[in-house]
Amino acid sequence: MSGVTSINLVENALLVSIQDDVTDTEIVELQDTLSNRIAKENVKGVILDISSLEIVDTFVGRVIAQLAGISKLLAAETYVVGMRPAVAVTLVELGMYLPETRTALSLTHALTQLRRA
Repeated sequence: MSGVTSINLVENALLVSIQDDVTDTEIVELQDTLSNRIAKENVKGVILDISSLEIVDTFVGRVIAQLAGISKLLAAETYVVGMRPAVAVTLVELGMYLPETRTALSLTHALTQLRRA
Protein backbone atom coordinates (compact mmCIF):
# COMPACT_ATOMS: atom_id res chain seq x y z
CA MET A 1 0.00 0.00 0.00
CA SER A 2 1.67 3.20 -1.09
CA GLY A 3 -0.87 5.52 0.60
CA VAL A 4 -0.48 3.85 3.98
CA THR A 5 3.15 3.67 4.93
CA SER A 6 2.79 1.43 7.94
CA ILE A 7 0.83 -0.07 10.79
CA ASN A 8 3.16 -0.53 13.76
CA LEU A 9 2.57 -1.71 17.31
CA VAL A 10 3.72 0.96 19.76
CA GLU A 11 3.16 0.05 23.41
CA ASN A 12 -0.51 -1.01 23.48
CA ALA A 13 -1.59 0.87 20.34
CA LEU A 14 -1.41 0.54 16.58
CA LEU A 15 0.21 3.51 14.86
CA VAL A 16 -1.15 4.06 11.34
CA SER A 17 0.55 6.54 9.02
CA ILE A 18 -1.71 7.86 6.26
CA GLN A 19 -0.14 9.47 3.21
CA ASP A 20 -1.60 12.04 0.80
CA ASP A 21 -1.91 9.61 -2.11
CA VAL A 22 -4.11 6.98 -0.43
CA THR A 23 -6.62 5.34 -2.78
CA ASP A 24 -10.04 3.75 -2.28
CA THR A 25 -8.57 0.28 -2.76
CA GLU A 26 -5.86 0.93 -0.17
CA ILE A 27 -8.45 2.18 2.31
CA VAL A 28 -10.46 -1.03 2.00
CA GLU A 29 -7.24 -3.03 2.56
CA LEU A 30 -6.35 -0.80 5.51
CA GLN A 31 -9.77 -1.27 7.12
CA ASP A 32 -9.48 -5.04 6.85
CA THR A 33 -5.88 -5.17 8.07
CA LEU A 34 -6.47 -2.72 10.91
CA SER A 35 -9.63 -4.42 12.20
CA ASN A 36 -7.91 -7.82 12.16
CA ARG A 37 -4.86 -6.48 13.99
CA ILE A 38 -6.97 -4.70 16.63
CA ALA A 39 -8.76 -7.96 17.41
CA LYS A 40 -5.66 -10.16 17.19
CA GLU A 41 -3.36 -7.93 19.23
CA ASN A 42 -6.05 -6.71 21.67
CA VAL A 43 -4.77 -3.12 21.62
CA LYS A 44 -6.25 -0.28 23.66
CA GLY A 45 -5.85 2.33 20.95
CA VAL A 46 -5.30 3.27 17.35
CA ILE A 47 -3.22 6.33 16.56
CA LEU A 48 -3.74 7.82 13.10
CA ASP A 49 -0.76 9.91 12.06
CA ILE A 50 -1.89 12.40 9.43
CA SER A 51 1.14 14.69 9.60
CA SER A 52 1.93 14.09 5.93
CA LEU A 53 -1.48 15.37 4.81
CA GLU A 54 -1.14 18.90 3.45
CA ILE A 55 -4.86 19.22 2.77
CA VAL A 56 -7.96 17.10 3.29
CA ASP A 57 -11.17 16.58 1.42
CA THR A 58 -14.36 14.73 2.22
CA PHE A 59 -12.75 11.43 1.16
CA VAL A 60 -9.92 11.73 3.70
CA GLY A 61 -12.33 12.95 6.38
CA ARG A 62 -14.58 9.96 5.69
CA VAL A 63 -11.57 7.62 5.88
CA ILE A 64 -10.60 8.97 9.32
CA ALA A 65 -14.20 8.68 10.53
CA GLN A 66 -14.54 5.10 9.23
CA LEU A 67 -11.27 3.96 10.81
CA ALA A 68 -12.31 5.53 14.11
CA GLY A 69 -15.71 3.85 13.95
CA ILE A 70 -14.19 0.44 13.28
CA SER A 71 -11.72 0.93 16.14
CA LYS A 72 -14.44 1.97 18.58
CA LEU A 73 -16.58 -1.07 17.73
CA LEU A 74 -13.54 -3.21 18.54
CA ALA A 75 -13.02 -1.39 21.89
CA ALA A 76 -9.98 0.65 20.85
CA GLU A 77 -9.81 4.43 21.30
CA THR A 78 -8.75 6.42 18.24
CA TYR A 79 -6.37 9.34 18.42
CA VAL A 80 -5.44 11.56 15.49
CA VAL A 81 -1.96 13.07 15.70
CA GLY A 82 -0.01 15.40 13.45
CA MET A 83 -2.99 17.49 12.35
CA ARG A 84 -1.94 20.73 10.72
CA PRO A 85 -3.99 23.86 11.50
CA ALA A 86 -5.14 24.12 7.87
CA VAL A 87 -6.36 20.52 7.99
CA ALA A 88 -8.36 21.20 11.17
CA VAL A 89 -9.95 24.28 9.61
CA THR A 90 -10.84 22.39 6.44
CA LEU A 91 -12.42 19.51 8.38
CA VAL A 92 -14.61 21.96 10.30
CA GLU A 93 -15.52 23.82 7.10
CA LEU A 94 -16.57 20.48 5.58
CA GLY A 95 -18.73 19.80 8.64
CA MET A 96 -16.62 16.79 9.67
CA TYR A 97 -16.20 16.94 13.43
CA LEU A 98 -15.06 13.29 13.81
CA PRO A 99 -16.89 12.52 17.08
CA GLU A 100 -15.36 9.04 17.39
CA THR A 101 -11.82 10.42 17.52
CA ARG A 102 -9.66 12.20 20.02
CA THR A 103 -6.77 14.41 19.04
CA ALA A 104 -3.31 14.68 20.50
CA LEU A 105 -0.44 16.99 19.66
CA SER A 106 2.00 14.14 19.18
CA LEU A 107 2.48 10.40 19.42
CA THR A 108 3.88 10.89 22.93
CA HIS A 109 0.76 12.76 24.04
CA ALA A 110 -1.54 10.11 22.55
CA LEU A 111 0.35 7.30 24.30
CA THR A 112 0.22 9.21 27.59
CA GLN A 113 -3.55 9.59 27.26
CA LEU A 114 -3.93 5.89 26.41
CA ARG A 115 -1.91 4.90 29.49
CA ARG A 116 -4.29 6.94 31.67
CA ALA A 117 -7.39 5.33 30.16
